[in-house]
Amino acid sequence: MRPRNEIPVFFTIDDAYAPYLAVALRSAIDNASPTRTYRAVILHQGLSEENVRRLGAMATEFFAVDFIPMGDGLSAITDRMSNRLRCDYFTLTIYFRLFIPAMFPEYDKAIYVDSDVAVTGDLAELFDTDLCGKYVGACNDLSVQDVPPLCRYMEEAVGVSRHEYINSGVLLMDLRALREVQLDQRFLELLTTYHFDCIAPDQDYLNAMLNGKIHYLGEEWDAMPAEGRPPLATPKLIHYNLFSKPWCYDNVPYGDVFWHYAEKTEYIDEIRAYKDAYSEEKKAKDRECAALLARRGAEIAEGELTFRSAAEKGVSIRL
Repeated sequence: MRPRNEIPVFFTIDDAYAPYLAVALRSAIDNASPTRTYRAVILHQGLSEENVRRLGAMATEFFAVDFIPMGDGLSAITDRMSNRLRCDYFTLTIYFRLFIPAMFPEYDKAIYVDSDVAVTGDLAELFDTDLCGKYVGACNDLSVQDVPPLCRYMEEAVGVSRHEYINSGVLLMDLRALREVQLDQRFLELLTTYHFDCIAPDQDYLNAMLNGKIHYLGEEWDAMPAEGRPPLATPKLIHYNLFSKPWCYDNVPYGDVFWHYAEKTEYIDEIRAYKDAYSEEKKAKDRECAALLARRGAEIAEGELTFRSAAEKGVSIRL
C-alpha cells in the first residue's frame, strides 16, 4: 500500500539515458525534504538488469525507486521523421508521459521530469503547487522563444502563441482530470488519424491538446541553457534541453551543477568517457540537426496539414 502523501515523480528512459537519470535522481534525493515521502517511477524500454540494479541502489528510506517496463502497446508509433526528437533521435520513451494518467489510477496528481536535468530545489514544493483548475503545470519553452522559424512553427503549425507554448520536460499533472478527458486515447486518435508532422513530437501534441488548460510555472522550475539568456541565480530545476548537454560540451550554462551531482553517482567514469569521446564529427552533426530543426519548423508551418489547419476545419484538437 502506497503512503497516503507520497509524491510520485515519473521518469522515462532507455539504457542510453541511464547515466543521466542517475544524476537527476542524485540531485532530487539530495534536495528532497526528509519529512516527505517520494517515489521515483521509472518507465523504461528494455532497461538492462545492471542499470536497474545501479539506479535502484540509489533509493533511500524516504525516496523509493521503482521500475515499470513499457510493453508493445505503442506499436502505432513508428520511427518516422515526425516522431523524432531533435530531428535525429527516435525513442518511444518520449511518449510514455502521455500514458501516465491511465496507467496509474492510484494517483490523482504527479510530477513528470525528463532525465536530462539536475534538481536543485525540493520537488515537494513543485508538487504542492495549486494548478488552479488546469490540467497541467509547465513552463514556457524559453529555449526556442527567440528563434523566428520555430516561433512561426509554434503559431502557424501547432496553433499556439509563442508566449504560451510549453516545454514538456517538466510537468505537474492533474492525473484525475487527464483521465476524465482521456488524454491517452485522444492522443492516439490524433496520431493514428492525422500523423501530424512535428519537430517536438510529444511536446507538440501536448501543446496542441492542452492549450488553455495549462498553469504556467515560474521559469525556475525548467531553467534551460539558452543563447542570449543569462542563467538564473536560483534555479530549482535545470533542464539541459536539446543540444546543451554538459556531457557533450564544455562551458554549458549550469554545467557545474551537473558535474557536482555526476561526481556522486556510480556512472561518473562512463559520463566522463562519453564526453571525452564526443568528437568534432558528432558536434558537426549536432549543428546540422539544429539547422534542420529550424528549417523543418518553417517547412511544416507552410504545409497543408497541421494542428492549426485541422482545427480550423473543425477537427477537435483541444481537450
